[in-house]
Amino acid sequence: MLELYTIGVYDFGEEAFFAALQAHDVDLFCDVRQRRGLRGRRYAFANSRRLQARLAELGIAYLHRKDLAPAPELRRIQQRTDRSAGTKKRERPRLSPAFGTAYQDTVLTDFDAEAFVAGLDPEVTKVAFFCVEREPQACHRSLLADHMARVLGLSVTHILP
Repeated sequence: MLELYTIGVYDFGEEAFFAALQAHDVDLFCDVRQRRGLRGRRYAFANSRRLQARLAELGIAYLHRKDLAPAPELRRIQQRTDRSAGTKKRERPRLSPAFGTAYQDTVLTDFDAEAFVAGLDPEVTKVAFFCVEREPQACHRSLLADHMARVLGLSVTHILP
């Protein structure tokens, strides 16, 4: 049976990040970021090329699903909410209802969870959806994972630092 996970990078160190994936026996890492780069040295390991190389070393397959990332206009909805609340992106505890509705309407409405699973290698049993935010409820990856869990009758485990 398929198991779903989510993971962000903020507040993880490099070794702890990869150790957490291994501890949960993740065999498919699904990157759902629009842009696959991060600024600064602290999280350079999560930049696409380095990330994919390390995952390959660990025997974890990598899949980029840009179509599951929020487009810039969706991110602006959340940015406006954050700005009006005086909240920095990394300190946001949860997504706004407006963002959640917009993500549902523009991304999840056209996403076929059953087709996604059917298209996976039959050996895949544990999928981790990845974006950058520490808190799952502050990131679209939780909306995606919750949608899949609802449609497929699965549960979701959020991997935290």
